[in-house]
Amino acid sequence: MRDLDALNALPAEAAEAAFLRCCGSVRWAHRMAARRPFADVDAVLAAADAAADELTEADWLEAFAQHPRIGDLDALRTRFTDTRTWSADEQAGAAGASDTVLHALAEGNRTYETRFGFTFIVCATGRCADEMLDLLQARLSNDRWVEIGVAAAEQRAITRLRLDKPVRET
Repeated sequence: MRDLDALNALPAEAAEAAFLRCCGSVRWAHRMAARRPFADVDAVLAAADAAADELTEADWLEAFAQHPRIGDLDALRTRFTDTRTWSADEQAGAAGASDTVLHALAEGNRTYETRFGFTFIVCATGRCADEMLDLLQARLSNDRWVEIGVAAAEQRAITRLRLDKPVRET
């Protein structure tokens, strides 16, 4: 984080809004804002882990709902305006995918959502579309309880990558 002092100085509501862009759980964002001030980046990451440890299934589902489907570039442009640039950067591996892979991702996303009741979550940074499709297909064999845990771990990874962005933009 470049300017931790700026994050620490934000009013609680503004800090919660900044944290909510990192993880779509209101409870997580509230807990992060309440844990300020942070001494350093390690303290931010430790607080993020501690706040995540306190989340319920409903909180995780709330966070998952704030993500566009992998490969759904139209949704990035329209529905997810607050994190559009971040998500587009994170999903750069899907942007250059073939139509065949994009169609398979779209179908896989529909199957996943029908099976589990939430959006497929994967930390897409550095992964190509084929790799994300393979992960999606492999995770379809999980039971719901296991999959919520896997998706929560992916959300934690995404959150860690995003945590420095609110500070750079304050």
